[in-house]
Amino acid sequence: MGSGLVRRRDLQSAGPGKGPGPGAGALAGAAPGATRAARADSTGVAVSPRGARAGSLRTCTTGSSLTFSRASRGLPMGRTVVVLGGGISGLAASYHLSRTPGAPKVVLVEGSERLGGWIRSVRGPGGAVFELGPRGIRPAGARGARTLLLVSELGLASEVLPVRGDHPAARNRFLYVGGALHALPAGLRGLLRPSPPFSKPLLWAGLRDLTAPQGSDPDETVHSFVERRLGPEVAALAADSLCRGVFAGSSRELSVRSCFPSLFQAERAHRSVFLGLLLGTGEGEARGGWRPEGCHAAAPFLSSLSSAGQSSQPDSALVRQARAERWSQWSLRGGLEMLPQALTTHLTRRGVTVLRGHPVCGLSLQAGRWKVSLGGSCLEADHVISALPAPVLSKLLPAEAAPLARVLGTIRAVSVAVVNLQYQGAQLPVQGFGHLVPSSEDPSVLGIVYDSVAFPEQDGSPPGLRVTVMLGGSWLQALEARGCAFSQELFQQQAQEAAATQLGLKEPPSHCLVHLHRHCIPQYTLGHWRKLESAAHFLAVHRLPLTLAGASYEGVAVNDCIESGRQAAARALGLELDR
Repeated sequence: MGSGLVRRRDLQSAGPGKGPGPGAGALAGAAPGATRAARADSTGVAVSPRGARAGSLRTCTTGSSLTFSRASRGLPMGRTVVVLGGGISGLAASYHLSRTPGAPKVVLVEGSERLGGWIRSVRGPGGAVFELGPRGIRPAGARGARTLLLVSELGLASEVLPVRGDHPAARNRFLYVGGALHALPAGLRGLLRPSPPFSKPLLWAGLRDLTAPQGSDPDETVHSFVERRLGPEVAALAADSLCRGVFAGSSRELSVRSCFPSLFQAERAHRSVFLGLLLGTGEGEARGGWRPEGCHAAAPFLSSLSSAGQSSQPDSALVRQARAERWSQWSLRGGLEMLPQALTTHLTRRGVTVLRGHPVCGLSLQAGRWKVSLGGSCLEADHVISALPAPVLSKLLPAEAAPLARVLGTIRAVSVAVVNLQYQGAQLPVQGFGHLVPSSEDPSVLGIVYDSVAFPEQDGSPPGLRVTVMLGGSWLQALEARGCAFSQELFQQQAQEAAATQLGLKEPPSHCLVHLHRHCIPQYTLGHWRKLESAAHFLAVHRLPLTLAGASYEGVAVNDCIESGRQAAARALGLELDR
């Protein structure tokens, strides 16, 4: 399958999406090489003395630019593509660009000193692995299969830690309601009898869906959609928790069309969510982020799994194993950051130039080519792929792209505090992936992930119980709006109180990590799809050599990020995607 890019086509500019329309998106989430004449400094940034020969990377003075010659690599002269942003989306875009026959010169620019974006894994006492961002990836659907194929191509198959279908972390999901943990119903028996915290059997929600009239609005909030089709109780508990757990957002603001497209499409195609998902309406993945999509609190009645498109999915030994064992998610032995690290190594070997610690200061068009300002230096490019957050890119665009900048600037993101806790000699009251918390129960806690249940191999030696508390939502937004000073002590206190109250972990943790990720999860609010259409239309009409990728557009999960990069690379080169 290789890079998955085939057949050249005439497409000079592209919008953020599938085909020429709105599209590719994903969070970094939220993830070096140089020419032979260049050397690398201690940070891995390629540098060369002034006056270096052709084929080297040289610093830029006023009126000049960083230049690249493909002749030094034994390649015919061709286009230069600059990729902005070294998160997983930018890394994936660079990966697919570099593997295309007759690949262009590729330069990846990252403003910070590390690559991988929001994907970050750190070692704690005894070698325990703590994820500061995403902590597991779903193998479901074509996107999940492509990620597993990428893992195989990078030589990481032996490092995969799967959660098989019969594992407690795959079977058990919980809601924390009324001061107690409640297992979400599973199987036919769970649908036929009352299952707290729901007052009625969920079968009634299914019957309501089968008889509810089809919606006519072009978009709808998640809360409105679920309440109309499944009832107010499901909307207040499940939809609310789901949106908090996946997007750290409010179900009353988020768009069902953009956040959970399979649900929206199911109703449009079959007048029923259940019938649509049963018969298949597409790949059927929620566009969710910090946790694996498998933790959705709305399962099974909001399950977005679909068998559609299975025949066209990529195939490999790892993909076949995941299907045979019904994996619900997977990680890597040393943490998910092994994935961006392996991508970086691959790019270096393929001759991709990777610049770290080079924030982009501005973009301008000169004679149809981009000038990318990096402060004291600059780059010239025939095409730019931006994997930067939409609001960041909006501030870099030139004046002639002001309409595009205005649209991108309206795609906001929320912050999340991630608190990793480790306890020695402690046990959980239940076994499962974790639990979500509706806003009515606790506005500060989005949920708690039971890391040790899913991936005990990462517990260290001696092993300690690892859990991760996610803080955010309206509570954190209110603190930010008031200009309150955040502190590690505040977040640690909130997390320890939640672990004590909700899981009975009353002893102080033996190890604690606190990280505040500012503006990490984009919010696909009502009408988000119109923003994507507007951006795509502007790019197409003005034929800008710019392709958008990243979490701001069509998905914040790791799988979405990687697919976003793949699609961006294809459109930048005018190639047809290998579906």
